[in-house]
Amino acid sequence: MSYINYSKKKNNIALIDCNSFYVSCERLFNPKIINKPVVVLSNNDGCVISRSTEAKKIGIKMGEPYFKVKDLVKKNDVQIFSSNYALYGDISRRVMKVIKEFSDKMEIYSIDEAFISLAFVENQRLNEYGKEIRKKILKWTGIPTSIGIANTKTLSKVANYIAKKNKTGVIVLDKEKDIDEELKKFDISNIWGVGKQLSKLYMKNNIDTAYKLKNISNTWVKKNTNVLGAKTVMELRGIPCVELQTIEPKRKSCCVSRSFGKKVENIEKLKESITTHCLSAAEKIRGEDQVAKTITISIRTSPFDRHREYYSNSITIDLPIATNNSIELIKAATEGLIAIYKYGYFYQKSGITLSNLNDAGKEEFNLLAPLLETKSKSLMKAIDLTNTKYGRNSISIAQAGVSNSWKMRREHFSKIDTASFDSLPMLKI
Repeated sequence: MSYINYSKKKNNIALIDCNSFYVSCERLFNPKIINKPVVVLSNNDGCVISRSTEAKKIGIKMGEPYFKVKDLVKKNDVQIFSSNYALYGDISRRVMKVIKEFSDKMEIYSIDEAFISLAFVENQRLNEYGKEIRKKILKWTGIPTSIGIANTKTLSKVANYIAKKNKTGVIVLDKEKDIDEELKKFDISNIWGVGKQLSKLYMKNNIDTAYKLKNISNTWVKKNTNVLGAKTVMELRGIPCVELQTIEPKRKSCCVSRSFGKKVENIEKLKESITTHCLSAAEKIRGEDQVAKTITISIRTSPFDRHREYYSNSITIDLPIATNNSIELIKAATEGLIAIYKYGYFYQKSGITLSNLNDAGKEEFNLLAPLLETKSKSLMKAIDLTNTKYGRNSISIAQAGVSNSWKMRREHFSKIDTASFDSLPMLKI
């Protein structure tokens, strides 16, 4: 069944995906672990969230709890790292900056993925252009990538999946015959936008490959799936239905929460955690030139601790003036924490959420606002610039504490900081 003539279509899209991104970031500053099995763990060293190719080959699965793979780790001398999100975020920004040079239309899809339009590139040059992108990203950032190119986002995802297993790292799907051959081998569960529930539905109806889904009748699709399911089918047929989101929408809320490395009973330690969360959230909304009118504070004990009574509570505070000032937000959050804190409980997690966000220039009028705003902006700008230049938390609030014994468990933390010369990789010549 033929739906479109791919050879005449030039509105192609490339998906650039960083290979084993967290692992690649760690290797960037530690060349000794290149070509060795490496895994990165989630918060509190819980589960595997990134694996090198070598780690995949010895049987370590994505999302597997760390305690279950300890024997494999010991047996195969696997290098273990706790997550370092500050590092990954910084390297991601560098990668995205390079990608942006190759197209004026770009959608940052995740920390390690981006779609770009290649409508201006002739079909015969697509493979060469993809290799140029890959080469420059590797040279300028040190991060290896895989690139899939096709005329819809869903097909570019398919192409990218294949590219990860291909030595060249670039796959172009622009001919219908080649596309159909690949879709016949492509498992239904690996299709972008097809979750577990849809996979079960398709498998139940003997639709086990992308090719079978592409050729399913429109009537069946409308009857058994939703709008997203119908769009996926159309995209597999080469008909673009999912546009590039080139303008990144501003966040409607900002949540920062963390589980503790060890349980906390003392309210002073909880204050430290809430203060730290406020600092992080305030910095994020300032980066988008936003202010918050509402703040929610939440705390809870472990729901899995059978030996202690469970307690969970939250409180929402409406601020008198919308703000992104860390000090003002910390004051409100501290008051909220005092209101919901109960002595005698061992808390496992705390968090804050900033909501009712608006552009900083649209806050409500207040007679004192001009004076307060000028001082606040100058102070916050100075703090942000210093922390950007000298590393996160170079300037902080005293209430955030120093030792932070409540923080996430990071027994394998690399402590790499891109703002520190001490983190530069050293090679013996």
